Amino acid sequence: MKSDIEIARECTLRPIGEIAAKLGLTEDDVELYGKYKAKVTARPGAKKGKLILVTAINPTPLGEGKTTVSIGLADAFTLMGKKCALALREPSLGPVFGIKGGATGGGYSQVLPMEDINLHFTGDLHAITAANNLLAALIDNHIKFGNEKKIKVISFRRAMDMNERSLRKIILCAKGGADGEPHEGGFDITAASEVMTTLCLAENVTDLKRRLAAIIVGYDEDGKAVTCGDLGAEEAMAILLKDAVKPNLVQTIGGTPAFIHGGPFANIAHGCNSVIATKTALSLSDITVTEAGFGADLGAEKFLDIKCRKAGLKPAAVVLVATVRALKYNGGVDKSNLTAEDIPALEKGIVNLGAHVDNLTKVFGVPLVVSINKFATDTDTEIAFVQKYCAEKGVKAVVNECFLKGGEGALALADAVLEASAKDYDLAYTYELTDPLKVKIEKVGKRIYGAAEVTFSDVAAAKLAAAEEQGYGSYPVCIAKTQYSLSPDQKALGRPTGFTFPVTDVTVRGGAGFVVVECGSVMLMPGLPKEPNAYKMTISEDGVIDGLS
Repeated sequence: MKSDIEIARECTLRPIGEIAAKLGLTEDDVELYGKYKAKVTARPGAKKGKLILVTAINPTPLGEGKTTVSIGLADAFTLMGKKCALALREPSLGPVFGIKGGATGGGYSQVLPMEDINLHFTGDLHAITAANNLLAALIDNHIKFGNEKKIKVISFRRAMDMNERSLRKIILCAKGGADGEPHEGGFDITAASEVMTTLCLAENVTDLKRRLAAIIVGYDEDGKAVTCGDLGAEEAMAILLKDAVKPNLVQTIGGTPAFIHGGPFANIAHGCNSVIATKTALSLSDITVTEAGFGADLGAEKFLDIKCRKAGLKPAAVVLVATVRALKYNGGVDKSNLTAEDIPALEKGIVNLGAHVDNLTKVFGVPLVVSINKFATDTDTEIAFVQKYCAEKGVKAVVNECFLKGGEGALALADAVLEASAKDYDLAYTYELTDPLKVKIEKVGKRIYGAAEVTFSDVAAAKLAAAEEQGYGSYPVCIAKTQYSLSPDQKALGRPTGFTFPVTDVTVRGGAGFVVVECGSVMLMPGLPKEPNAYKMTISEDGVIDGLS
């Protein structure tokens, strides 16, 4: 089969003005970034359409095609004559040049122009990086010239949109003297930065400035939080973000309008595209398809407990993506041997799917459809086994072939989603905002992950107590853990039980408005693999790129 980039290159792109017109947008509502990309300047109107969330089971290291399914589902709705829009995250350069090679879908379910979206796009991530590092510079400058706010501990870190493990911990002002006192610092990848999460949860520029001002930069001699607003830095940061805050509009292979905006990671942040893009799509279309990062234990939980609660959103239905290969992987099959039929491994690993089905239907109460993202090596026996298991849980499982067939391959899924979305329900949450922070964490650990016990390190317990004391107790919690397991141990596959959930550290993110809870070892700055995808990429004299996927 042709590579993703070859398929994308053969597609006929429509001028972005035509795509905008499908949503009723005029020339005055968009700013063109060439022929096929635009920033939408029109403000979101009243909610018009249904919101469909796409999430997944715990993935293999290669992912299970959640973005591909989202795009294929949206194109299926378009083929059915529905006025549909996508709302997805922007790719980070770190994973693009690391393992993934791209994040714009795959096969015949892609967003275009895929090269532009995967690379610099409209410069949003660069602007977020610049705003982040402007604040970092202003903090050190403030300390250099007198430290009026008596900052004793700097908690804010620099950012870069690349995987670079050597920058996780660094010494700043190494020479001392006129440069300032030497102190420890470090870099997070831009997708893990607080400025990214802050922008993605903002409703508008005014709200963005309010949130930027609330970012905690450090703590004074009395242990009190010092914020970006205390330094007066929010206006300058907002200036750098003036274009990044506007949603980006592109298109799918099937011609469906796609808002690609914001890109926080889900294992260390809340893993959803921007609220502004989601609400813009909802105000302009009858159906908006969006996704949440990684498995439902991370992405969907945060989408529902954080994004929906903060932004007043409610999905009409949820699609849970599963693959036979991931279920066999959860059953203990080595990742190099996932293509052979193995019913015993499938029987063992399918409990992972069961855990996510139970969480979505019993904890949150959402109408649910399982999408079996079909690979060529999947056998009819394996597919039938998964469908029977889901039927016994009262959930419909539909085979989806959008990778090979585009929207045509997702028509059955679209029918099932429409049927599910017709049901009325009350969205429930894992915890109440009035619960103490410790109780919130314990409820997520036990209700969502299946932990028998949640423990807190002395450092984490002290920070939680301080957060409560300083007025952050009403914040939701954002769990940072591995994406490969329901537990903090990435090797504990399937549906682990009886485990202890260790909370090792806590960070209050005032701009995002949530408390990050680290469980186990979680890296805010990834490293490159031994053979990064960067080595597989080429560019010709006339600018043709190969190696993106």
